[in-house]
Amino acid sequence: MAAQSQLARFGSLQGKRVFVTGGGSGIGESIVEAFAEQGAKVAFIDIAVDASLSLCEKIALAGYEKPVFRECDIRDIPALQDVMRSIAADIGDFDVLVNNAGNDQRHTPEEVTLEFWNDRIAINQRPMFFTCQAVIEGMKKKGGGSIINLGSTSWHIANGGYPVYTTTKASVSGLTRGLARDLGPYNIRVNTVTPGWVMTERQLQLWVDEEGEKLIDRSQCLKGRVQPWHVARMVLFLASDDGAMCSAQEFIVDGGWA
Repeated sequence: MAAQSQLARFGSLQGKRVFVTGGGSGIGESIVEAFAEQGAKVAFIDIAVDASLSLCEKIALAGYEKPVFRECDIRDIPALQDVMRSIAADIGDFDVLVNNAGNDQRHTPEEVTLEFWNDRIAINQRPMFFTCQAVIEGMKKKGGGSIINLGSTSWHIANGGYPVYTTTKASVSGLTRGLARDLGPYNIRVNTVTPGWVMTERQLQLWVDEEGEKLIDRSQCLKGRVQPWHVARMVLFLASDDGAMCSAQEFIVDGGWA
């Protein structure tokens, strides 16, 4: 990560209540860390318990407020709703929601079963609406808020190899724009942050091979690699008062590929 002293501080995030899905690793981990470093009170959910608990300890040892972590499978909507209610009752209504959780498992069109389709929808699409629904009343009471949904450039660049995933990620833009119109009168902003090929541990272990490196070099305008913290910084901006008039928009962080 770039030297912390060289990156912007967003004073408006101090003390804000932030809820992040899938915050235990990868992009989500960087988002949780970034908000904690800004002085926000962060809560997150994940199914990766050990990684999530380690992250909480790491942040506390660095001198920031320890995040609130709850184990939750986002496919279970009643459980997700209960967890969000419980955390909000403990720390206060949320000012910021970041819908980050997802699964980009590769698959061919021929092998997709109805069970697989429903499971991918249950992970990548359905929870995103219900987390948004869960924060609306609290944000109304607070006079506003910021909802940030994580998209994907996969469908922008017509990627193959995971058609159910691209379907769900294309739908993020529709959710964002529709909710932005409905919630705008309450000063609730809704935006999409769309990462390109981000060098998370999962991507590096599974898919960024020699050919993948060559593809990135050919496709990005910039020579570097998109890191999780690059995405987190865009999320911070949109969550902060600096992004006060940004809503119904998509902000792509991909090194100039899409």
